[in-house]
Amino acid sequence: QVQLGESGGGLVQAGGSLRLSCAASGTSTISFSIKTMDWYRQASGKQRELVASITSGRTTRYADFVKGRFTISRDNAQKMVYLQMNSLGPEDTAVYYCHTDCRGRDCWGQGTQVTVSS
Repeated sequence: QVQLGESGGGLVQAGGSLRLSCAASGTSTISFSIKTMDWYRQASGKQRELVASITSGRTTRYADFVKGRFTISRDNAQKMVYLQMNSLGPEDTAVYYCHTDCRGRDCWGQGTQVTVSS
């Protein structure tokens, strides 16, 4: 069973940047390397939404609301996924979750809070 752990959240002023990290454990580097990894976010009172994805071939996909501002990347040797977030605005305030498929089931981390002050 893959375990995911996010870190890097915090309080930042509008226009600032944060880099989120997601560490995977309970899986080999080979198994991790073939997984598509995602970042989701959930703002208070709203549904969880996909922010960005990166495939095993490092193809990336972004939600329209973060294009040009966020960058997803991965380090397979370290079993890590990152989300570089620039030009943050109050609308980006949410809990950010790392996600992957675990043999047909969803695997989620515990989330990391990002708060952007105006």
